[in-house]
Amino acid sequence: MNETASLRARAEIDLAALRANVRELRARVGGAHLMAVVKADAYGHGAVPCARAALEAGATWLGTATPREALELRAAGLGGRVMCWLWTPGGPWREAIEADIDVSVSGMWALREVVAAAEEAGVPARVQLKADTGLGRNGCQPADWSELVSAARAAEEAGTLRVTGLWSHFACADEPGHPSIARQLNAFRDMVAYAEKEGIDPEVRHIANSPATLTLPETHFDLVRPGIAMYGLSPSPELGTPADFGLRPVMTLAATVALVKHAPAGHGISYGHLYTTSRETTLGLVPLGYADGIPRHASGHGPVLVGGVQRRIAGRVAMDQFVVDLDGDMVEVGDEAVLFGPGDRGEPTAEDWARAADTIAYEIVTRIGSRVPRVHLQGTAAGS
Repeated sequence: MNETASLRARAEIDLAALRANVRELRARVGGAHLMAVVKADAYGHGAVPCARAALEAGATWLGTATPREALELRAAGLGGRVMCWLWTPGGPWREAIEADIDVSVSGMWALREVVAAAEEAGVPARVQLKADTGLGRNGCQPADWSELVSAARAAEEAGTLRVTGLWSHFACADEPGHPSIARQLNAFRDMVAYAEKEGIDPEVRHIANSPATLTLPETHFDLVRPGIAMYGLSPSPELGTPADFGLRPVMTLAATVALVKHAPAGHGISYGHLYTTSRETTLGLVPLGYADGIPRHASGHGPVLVGGVQRRIAGRVAMDQFVVDLDGDMVEVGDEAVLFGPGDRGEPTAEDWARAADTIAYEIVTRIGSRVPRVHLQGTAAGS
């Protein structure tokens, strides 16, 4: 038995599929740059291998949420442009500046800290100003935009920073025709125009996330920021399936069946006995649980391919394991149980799990825990 097959569980990451997805996304955006978003450990897929594969496929930027994520990319030897956007007071501004990372600023407190760090480092900071165009989360409100732009421009003139980008983020780009999309796009154009009138000359203007990259070409500007689409998942079933967009899911989550046994009718399964066998049957034990990121909320609903047949979790998901009712079929201990993947072999997809757990596919892949090793497969796809 090879080393991969002997693992309790594994998340296989198809880097050839990721590279193909990046190329497909690049083909959709003309001359715009592509930022590969690798925050949250590349949505659970492994940040460094995925970032490297994305750059190989033509991405020119990498995007992270936290500063530590960005610094880890640099520590791994990854070059190119890296942007980080989720800061708190006292964050490692100087480290980021010295590591040649573009930092995002949404308010005056952050701009002051960036300026102080750049003065200490003796190196101009690369700063991107984020506008809150309607998401109501991070970003500078329109009423405060003039103050932030003025202060950033003054810092540019003093030589302590360079404004490299103006950007924002959509609230409802995954909901076709939502009125907020046009409102946000208009607000972004107005805020960019104001900043440029005041002397800001950014390298890139960007607002397009995965759904906007796929369906709203008017939002592409100078750069797009696909996240979930890069990993081959649709940002919304309403927009289409991965195949509709020429994308292929990158992660396959599988485990080794740990036990197969006969059980009589009326046998309770797992905590609380939410499931009781209706007849004599066979049971299979899958050694994955909510400590590994399997949603407890999917108890009784989560689909699993075992023995070539899709089955449902029987009873509650426990911390480390769950049970499937094999309907009297016999499989072997050591056989594979596939929770989700591209669907080629009849296995469920991450979207199937999202429906079973009443959530979104983003959460399904990002929640897979550190006890599950990532096995990165390079693949041999043409052009990969």
